[in-house]
Amino acid sequence: MSILPKKNKLGFFEIRLESIGGLGANLAGKMLAEAGVLGLGLNGSNFSSYGSEKKGSPVKSFVRFCDPDVEIRAHSPVEEPHVIGVFHEALYKTVDVVSGLTPDGIVLVNSMRDFDDIKSDLDLEYGTLAIVDALSIAVEEKTKVNTAMLGALYRICDFLDPEEMRNVIRRTFEKKYPYLVEPNIRTFNRGYAEVKFKTYETPESAHGKEFTRELPLLGYLTQEIGGVITSQANSIQKDLSGSRQGFLPKFEQVHCINCAACDTVCPDFCFVWEKGEDKRGREQMFLKGIDYQYCKGCLKCVEACPTSALSDLRETIGYAEENGVKHNFRLVTGGIS
Repeated sequence: MSILPKKNKLGFFEIRLESIGGLGANLAGKMLAEAGVLGLGLNGSNFSSYGSEKKGSPVKSFVRFCDPDVEIRAHSPVEEPHVIGVFHEALYKTVDVVSGLTPDGIVLVNSMRDFDDIKSDLDLEYGTLAIVDALSIAVEEKTKVNTAMLGALYRICDFLDPEEMRNVIRRTFEKKYPYLVEPNIRTFNRGYAEVKFKTYETPESAHGKEFTRELPLLGYLTQEIGGVITSQANSIQKDLSGSRQGFLPKFEQVHCINCAACDTVCPDFCFVWEKGEDKRGREQMFLKGIDYQYCKGCLKCVEACPTSALSDLRETIGYAEENGVKHNFRLVTGGIS
Protein backbone atom coordinates (compact mmCIF):
# COMPACT_ATOMS: atom_id res chain seq x y z
CA MET A 1 0.00 0.00 0.00
CA SER A 2 1.28 3.46 -0.91
CA ILE A 3 2.61 5.66 1.91
CA LEU A 4 2.61 8.79 -0.22
CA PRO A 5 -0.06 11.24 1.03
CA LYS A 6 -0.97 12.47 -2.46
CA LYS A 7 0.20 12.05 -6.04
CA ASN A 8 -0.22 13.84 -9.35
CA LYS A 9 -1.55 12.22 -12.50
CA LEU A 10 1.84 10.64 -13.21
CA GLY A 11 1.98 9.10 -9.73
CA PHE A 12 4.56 11.50 -8.27
CA PHE A 13 4.75 13.40 -5.00
CA GLU A 14 6.81 16.47 -5.86
CA ILE A 15 8.86 18.96 -3.83
CA ARG A 16 10.56 22.16 -5.00
CA LEU A 17 13.18 24.01 -2.95
CA GLU A 18 13.64 27.72 -3.72
CA SER A 19 16.92 29.17 -2.49
CA ILE A 20 19.99 31.26 -3.23
CA GLY A 21 23.51 29.96 -3.80
CA GLY A 22 25.37 29.26 -0.56
CA LEU A 23 22.48 28.08 1.63
CA GLY A 24 22.81 24.40 0.72
CA ALA A 25 19.53 23.72 -1.11
CA ASN A 26 21.28 21.55 -3.71
CA LEU A 27 22.72 19.28 -0.99
CA ALA A 28 19.40 19.33 0.90
CA GLY A 29 17.58 18.01 -2.18
CA LYS A 30 20.11 15.20 -2.61
CA MET A 31 19.86 14.19 1.05
CA LEU A 32 16.05 14.33 0.97
CA ALA A 33 15.85 12.06 -2.08
CA GLU A 34 18.45 9.65 -0.65
CA ALA A 35 16.56 9.30 2.62
CA GLY A 36 13.27 8.56 0.83
CA VAL A 37 14.79 5.98 -1.50
CA LEU A 38 17.10 4.16 0.92
CA GLY A 39 14.95 4.58 4.01
CA LEU A 40 11.49 3.86 2.67
CA GLY A 41 12.12 1.93 -0.54
CA LEU A 42 10.42 4.58 -2.67
CA ASN A 43 11.55 5.42 -6.17
CA GLY A 44 12.92 8.94 -6.25
CA SER A 45 14.90 11.45 -8.25
CA ASN A 46 16.61 14.76 -7.56
CA PHE A 47 18.34 17.44 -9.60
CA SER A 48 18.95 21.16 -9.29
CA SER A 49 18.96 24.29 -11.40
CA TYR A 50 21.53 26.86 -10.38
CA GLY A 51 22.95 28.61 -13.41
CA SER A 52 26.50 29.86 -12.86
CA GLU A 53 26.80 28.50 -9.29
CA LYS A 54 27.38 32.07 -8.12
CA LYS A 55 26.83 32.69 -4.42
CA GLY A 56 23.62 34.66 -4.04
CA SER A 57 22.07 33.71 -7.38
CA PRO A 58 18.70 31.87 -7.46
CA VAL A 59 18.81 28.09 -7.01
CA LYS A 60 16.04 25.52 -7.42
CA SER A 61 16.23 21.91 -6.25
CA PHE A 62 13.63 19.36 -7.38
CA VAL A 63 12.64 16.09 -5.66
CA ARG A 64 10.19 13.45 -6.95
CA PHE A 65 8.95 10.40 -5.03
CA CYS A 66 6.74 7.60 -6.32
CA ASP A 67 5.73 4.07 -5.36
CA PRO A 68 8.28 1.29 -6.05
CA ASP A 69 6.22 -0.09 -8.95
CA VAL A 70 6.21 3.28 -10.77
CA GLU A 71 9.13 4.24 -13.02
CA ILE A 72 10.35 7.82 -13.07
CA ARG A 73 10.58 8.81 -16.71
CA ALA A 74 9.98 12.54 -16.17
CA HIS A 75 13.13 14.65 -15.83
CA SER A 76 11.67 18.10 -16.29
CA PRO A 77 11.62 20.74 -13.52
CA VAL A 78 8.86 20.44 -10.92
CA GLU A 79 6.20 22.92 -12.04
CA GLU A 80 3.24 21.93 -9.83
CA PRO A 81 4.77 20.95 -6.46
CA HIS A 82 2.90 19.57 -3.47
CA VAL A 83 5.49 21.15 -1.13
CA ILE A 84 7.66 24.25 -1.59
CA GLY A 85 10.56 25.17 0.68
CA VAL A 86 11.68 28.83 0.57
CA PHE A 87 15.18 29.20 2.02
CA HIS A 88 15.46 33.00 1.75
CA GLU A 89 12.81 35.72 1.76
CA ALA A 90 14.89 37.98 -0.51
CA LEU A 91 13.74 35.71 -3.35
CA TYR A 92 10.32 37.38 -3.23
CA LYS A 93 11.83 40.34 -5.12
CA THR A 94 12.84 38.40 -8.22
CA VAL A 95 11.24 34.92 -8.15
CA ASP A 96 7.61 33.80 -7.98
CA VAL A 97 8.41 31.17 -5.36
CA VAL A 98 4.86 29.75 -5.16
CA SER A 99 4.37 29.44 -8.92
CA GLY A 100 2.41 26.28 -9.74
CA LEU A 101 1.58 25.36 -6.12
CA THR A 102 -1.33 22.90 -5.85
CA PRO A 103 -4.51 24.19 -4.10
CA ASP A 104 -3.88 22.11 -0.97
CA GLY A 105 -0.10 22.53 -1.15
CA ILE A 106 2.28 23.40 1.67
CA VAL A 107 4.76 26.29 1.69
CA LEU A 108 7.63 26.25 4.19
CA VAL A 109 9.42 29.60 4.68
CA ASN A 110 12.64 30.37 6.54
CA SER A 111 11.48 33.43 8.47
CA MET A 112 10.92 34.91 11.91
CA ARG A 113 7.88 36.95 10.80
CA ASP A 114 4.26 36.06 11.48
CA PHE A 115 1.87 34.07 9.28
CA ASP A 116 -0.29 36.94 8.04
CA ASP A 117 2.67 39.02 6.79
CA ILE A 118 4.14 36.10 4.84
CA LYS A 119 0.73 35.04 3.51
CA SER A 120 0.23 38.56 2.18
CA ASP A 121 3.68 38.71 0.57
CA LEU A 122 3.16 35.35 -1.16
CA ASP A 123 -0.44 36.16 -2.13
CA LEU A 124 -1.63 32.85 -0.68
CA GLU A 125 -5.36 32.27 -0.35
CA TYR A 126 -5.48 28.69 0.92
CA GLY A 127 -3.33 25.68 1.70
CA THR A 128 -0.87 25.33 4.56
CA LEU A 129 1.84 27.81 5.51
CA ALA A 130 4.74 26.63 7.67
CA ILE A 131 7.39 28.85 9.25
CA VAL A 132 10.73 27.98 10.82
CA ASP A 133 13.49 30.37 11.90
CA ALA A 134 16.15 28.23 10.23
CA LEU A 135 18.74 31.02 10.15
CA SER A 136 18.71 31.53 13.92
CA ILE A 137 18.97 27.78 14.48
CA ALA A 138 21.91 27.54 12.06
CA VAL A 139 23.74 30.48 13.66
CA GLU A 140 23.28 29.07 17.17
CA GLU A 141 24.40 25.56 16.17
CA LYS A 142 27.19 26.86 13.86
CA THR A 143 25.81 24.97 10.87
CA LYS A 144 23.89 25.93 7.70
CA VAL A 145 20.27 26.70 6.99
CA ASN A 146 19.75 23.55 4.92
CA THR A 147 19.65 20.99 7.75
CA ALA A 148 17.20 23.12 9.74
CA MET A 149 14.99 23.33 6.66
CA LEU A 150 15.27 19.56 6.21
CA GLY A 151 14.05 19.07 9.78
CA ALA A 152 11.02 21.25 9.08
CA LEU A 153 10.38 19.48 5.75
CA TYR A 154 10.38 16.13 7.54
CA ARG A 155 7.73 17.39 9.93
CA ILE A 156 5.68 18.50 6.90
CA CYS A 157 6.26 15.28 4.92
CA ASP A 158 5.28 13.03 7.81
CA PHE A 159 5.44 9.89 5.65
CA LEU A 160 9.25 10.22 5.74
CA ASP A 161 11.29 8.66 8.57
CA PRO A 162 13.32 11.25 10.56
CA GLU A 163 15.74 8.61 11.80
CA GLU A 164 16.72 7.77 8.23
CA MET A 165 17.58 11.43 7.60
CA ARG A 166 19.79 11.38 10.69
CA ASN A 167 21.55 8.39 9.13
CA VAL A 168 21.96 10.31 5.87
CA ILE A 169 23.46 13.26 7.77
CA ARG A 170 25.96 10.88 9.38
CA ARG A 171 26.91 9.32 6.03
CA THR A 172 27.22 12.75 4.39
CA PHE A 173 29.56 14.32 6.95
CA GLU A 174 31.34 11.58 8.92
CA LYS A 175 34.20 10.92 6.47
CA LYS A 176 35.33 14.44 5.57
CA TYR A 177 33.77 16.54 8.35
CA PRO A 178 33.14 14.28 11.38
CA TYR A 179 33.00 17.28 13.72
CA LEU A 180 29.89 18.51 11.85
CA VAL A 181 27.80 15.37 12.36
CA GLU A 182 26.36 16.11 15.79
CA PRO A 183 25.80 19.88 15.19
CA ASN A 184 23.87 19.06 11.99
CA ILE A 185 21.78 16.40 13.73
CA ARG A 186 20.94 18.95 16.45
CA THR A 187 20.05 21.46 13.73
CA PHE A 188 17.81 18.90 12.02
CA ASN A 189 16.10 18.03 15.32
CA ARG A 190 15.46 21.69 16.14
CA GLY A 191 14.02 22.38 12.68
CA TYR A 192 11.71 19.38 13.16
CA ALA A 193 10.61 20.56 16.61
CA GLU A 194 10.36 24.32 16.07
CA VAL A 195 8.44 24.57 12.78
CA LYS A 196 4.97 26.12 13.11
CA PHE A 197 1.93 25.53 10.87
CA LYS A 198 -1.22 27.36 9.90
CA THR A 199 -3.78 25.89 7.47
CA TYR A 200 -6.20 28.06 5.52
CA GLU A 201 -9.43 26.42 4.40
CA THR A 202 -9.34 25.28 0.79
CA PRO A 203 -12.70 25.48 -1.05
CA GLU A 204 -13.65 22.63 -3.36
CA SER A 205 -13.55 24.97 -6.37
CA ALA A 206 -10.02 26.18 -5.56
CA HIS A 207 -7.40 26.27 -8.31
CA GLY A 208 -3.67 26.06 -7.76
CA LYS A 209 -1.25 28.89 -8.49
CA GLU A 210 -0.70 29.24 -12.20
CA PHE A 211 2.81 28.23 -13.17
CA THR A 212 4.79 30.91 -14.96
CA ARG A 213 7.97 30.12 -16.84
CA GLU A 214 10.57 32.88 -16.72
CA LEU A 215 11.73 34.00 -20.16
CA PRO A 216 15.04 35.69 -21.06
CA LEU A 217 14.93 39.48 -20.89
CA LEU A 218 16.71 39.77 -24.23
CA GLY A 219 16.17 37.72 -27.38
CA TYR A 220 17.06 37.97 -31.03
CA LEU A 221 14.34 40.59 -31.56
CA THR A 222 15.09 42.68 -28.47
CA GLN A 223 18.89 42.47 -28.14
CA GLU A 224 20.85 45.71 -28.47
CA ILE A 225 22.41 46.30 -31.90
CA GLY A 226 25.87 44.76 -32.00
CA GLY A 227 25.21 42.57 -28.97
CA VAL A 228 26.01 45.33 -26.49
CA ILE A 229 26.23 44.12 -22.89
CA THR A 230 24.09 46.60 -20.98
CA SER A 231 25.13 45.35 -17.53
CA GLN A 232 28.88 44.76 -17.47
CA ALA A 233 30.85 42.93 -14.78
CA ASN A 234 29.93 45.43 -12.08
CA SER A 235 27.10 46.00 -9.67
CA ILE A 236 26.10 49.52 -10.74
CA GLN A 237 22.91 48.35 -12.43
CA LYS A 238 22.28 45.32 -10.21
CA ASP A 239 20.63 44.70 -6.86
CA LEU A 240 22.86 42.34 -4.86
CA SER A 241 20.60 42.19 -1.79
CA GLY A 242 19.58 38.64 -2.73
CA SER A 243 23.16 37.55 -2.03
CA ARG A 244 22.82 38.27 1.67
CA GLN A 245 22.33 35.20 3.80
CA GLY A 246 20.43 36.86 6.63
CA PHE A 247 22.81 39.50 7.97
CA LEU A 248 23.96 42.96 6.92
CA PRO A 249 26.17 45.67 8.45
CA LYS A 250 24.44 48.23 10.66
CA PHE A 251 25.98 51.72 10.59
CA GLU A 252 25.89 54.11 13.58
CA GLN A 253 27.39 57.42 12.53
CA VAL A 254 27.84 58.72 16.08
CA HIS A 255 30.64 56.17 16.63
CA CYS A 256 32.31 56.63 13.23
CA ILE A 257 35.81 58.19 13.00
CA ASN A 258 35.78 58.26 9.16
CA CYS A 259 38.96 56.18 8.94
CA ALA A 260 37.78 54.44 5.71
CA ALA A 261 38.89 51.00 6.93
CA CYS A 262 35.45 49.71 5.91
CA ASP A 263 35.71 51.20 2.44
CA THR A 264 39.15 49.64 1.96
CA VAL A 265 37.91 46.07 2.49
CA CYS A 266 34.48 46.41 0.84
CA PRO A 267 34.48 44.48 -2.48
CA ASP A 268 31.45 46.29 -3.91
CA PHE A 269 31.91 49.98 -3.07
CA CYS A 270 28.87 50.05 -0.80
CA PHE A 271 29.94 53.02 1.32
CA VAL A 272 28.72 56.51 0.44
CA TRP A 273 30.93 59.49 1.29
CA GLU A 274 30.35 63.23 1.22
CA LYS A 275 32.72 66.18 1.38
CA GLY A 276 32.66 68.38 4.49
CA GLU A 277 34.80 70.28 6.99
CA ASP A 278 36.20 69.06 10.30
CA LYS A 279 36.19 71.09 13.52
CA ARG A 280 39.18 73.13 12.35
CA GLY A 281 37.59 73.99 9.03
CA ARG A 282 39.75 71.58 7.01
CA GLU A 283 38.22 69.77 4.09
CA GLN A 284 37.55 66.08 4.78
CA MET A 285 35.45 63.19 3.50
CA PHE A 286 32.78 61.94 5.90
CA LEU A 287 31.00 58.59 5.76
CA LYS A 288 27.34 59.21 5.05
CA GLY A 289 26.03 55.63 5.12
CA ILE A 290 25.71 52.33 3.23
CA ASP A 291 24.08 51.74 -0.13
CA TYR A 292 22.54 48.33 0.59
CA GLN A 293 21.68 47.75 -3.09
CA TYR A 294 25.28 46.65 -3.63
CA CYS A 295 25.85 44.98 -0.25
CA LYS A 296 26.01 41.17 -0.34
CA GLY A 297 26.44 40.85 3.43
CA CYS A 298 30.04 39.60 3.55
CA LEU A 299 30.54 41.64 6.78
CA LYS A 300 34.23 42.29 6.04
CA CYS A 301 33.57 45.91 7.00
CA VAL A 302 32.38 44.88 10.47
CA GLU A 303 35.62 42.95 11.02
CA ALA A 304 37.73 45.89 9.84
CA CYS A 305 35.96 48.64 11.80
CA PRO A 306 38.14 49.80 14.75
CA THR A 307 35.14 51.27 16.59
CA SER A 308 31.54 50.15 17.21
CA ALA A 309 30.24 52.16 14.22
CA LEU A 310 29.60 48.94 12.27
CA SER A 311 28.00 45.80 13.67
CA ASP A 312 26.28 42.76 12.17
CA LEU A 313 22.48 42.81 12.19
CA ARG A 314 19.88 40.16 11.41
CA GLU A 315 18.16 41.59 8.37
CA THR A 316 14.44 42.16 8.43
CA ILE A 317 12.33 43.02 5.38
CA GLY A 318 12.33 46.76 4.76
CA TYR A 319 15.39 47.60 6.89
CA ALA A 320 17.73 48.18 3.93
CA GLU A 321 15.23 50.42 2.14
CA GLU A 322 14.57 52.50 5.27
CA ASN A 323 18.17 52.86 6.47
CA GLY A 324 20.27 52.80 3.30
CA VAL A 325 21.89 55.75 1.57
CA LYS A 326 21.97 55.86 -2.22
CA HIS A 327 25.04 56.55 -4.35
CA ASN A 328 24.65 59.45 -6.75
CA PHE A 329 25.93 57.64 -9.84
CA ARG A 330 25.48 59.30 -13.21
CA LEU A 331 25.47 56.99 -16.25
CA VAL A 332 27.07 58.53 -19.32
CA THR A 333 28.04 57.23 -22.75
CA GLY A 334 31.30 55.29 -22.58
CA GLY A 335 31.33 54.68 -18.82
CA ILE A 336 30.19 55.78 -15.39
CA SER A 337 31.02 59.09 -13.77
